[in-house]
Amino acid sequence: MERKSFQLGDIVQMKKPHPCGTNEMEIIRMGMDIRIKCTGCQHSVLIPRAKFEKNLKKVIRSADSTVENN
Repeated sequence: MERKSFQLGDIVQMKKPHPCGTNEMEIIRMGMDIRIKCTGCQHSVLIPRAKFEKNLKKVIRSADSTVENN
């Protein structure tokens, strides 16, 4: 199975939605744990990398594409 590539600043779609109703999250910290921030209510959550990779559905907007457009 191919590993999904993601980086700091990406907007990602998770398998399960946040309680506020959106399933889009922004990656704001990376390491052994990953901190993601809900794009709907701005709540942030710190989760282990393995759990994040398991629950990641797809990368919606890459941080690289945002930089290139500006």
